[in-house]
Amino acid sequence: MEWRDQGILLSTRRHGETSAIIEMFTPEQGRHMGVVRGGTSRKIAPILQPGAQLDVAWRARLEDHIGSFKVEPVRSRAAAAMGDRMTLAGLNAVTALLSFCLPEREPHAALYRRTEALLDLLGDEAVWPLAYLHWELTLLEDMGYGLDLTACAVTGSNDELIYVSPKSGRAVSAKGAGEWADRLLPLPPVLRGEGDGEAAQILQAFKTTGYFLKSHLAQDLGGKPLPEARARYVEAFSRRIGKP
Repeated sequence: MEWRDQGILLSTRRHGETSAIIEMFTPEQGRHMGVVRGGTSRKIAPILQPGAQLDVAWRARLEDHIGSFKVEPVRSRAAAAMGDRMTLAGLNAVTALLSFCLPEREPHAALYRRTEALLDLLGDEAVWPLAYLHWELTLLEDMGYGLDLTACAVTGSNDELIYVSPKSGRAVSAKGAGEWADRLLPLPPVLRGEGDGEAAQILQAFKTTGYFLKSHLAQDLGGKPLPEARARYVEAFSRRIGKP
């Protein structure tokens, strides 16, 4: 059994004395693990950094075996990430969420393309937070928890949509909210792709996407806690824009 693809390295851990087990995300193979022989060596270890773009060839005797990878670097994203704490936190959030959410060996080509485009923006502080927010929306959609923000779930109107139902993920208008307003999640314009992507709105939108990641997606994955890397990125972003 063998295949070859190009993808994003999500994680790596030591295996035995000289090898490493890596977790890749590729467009054709999805999240896939394998052993890299000599992965702890001075030659290969620097290549195996989360977020790196790698050309990988996987081989195993049987399909359900973990198998082994041969890796070739395509491009590293370490330089962009290591120069700034918030950028590194963003990279860690992306790789941790993918590792947490994705079923093993199941292709998610559209999400892969969106992820590669997002990681190629690392270091561009002016656009990355908004791109990351849209990526979280794509992740929720791809995992089956997409938000419907087109019209009010109560009135059917598309005017004054300022809330999201925490149960259904549908938009709710100011009129439709009524006495339930304090139980609803915020729907800033940036979450609907409107406006200039103001930092305060992005931070508010993270509250809503974070709720669905934690209370819907993570709960349906056996109640496992959401990776702390996501909270660390939101906290770093909050500090950067001076919000408590």
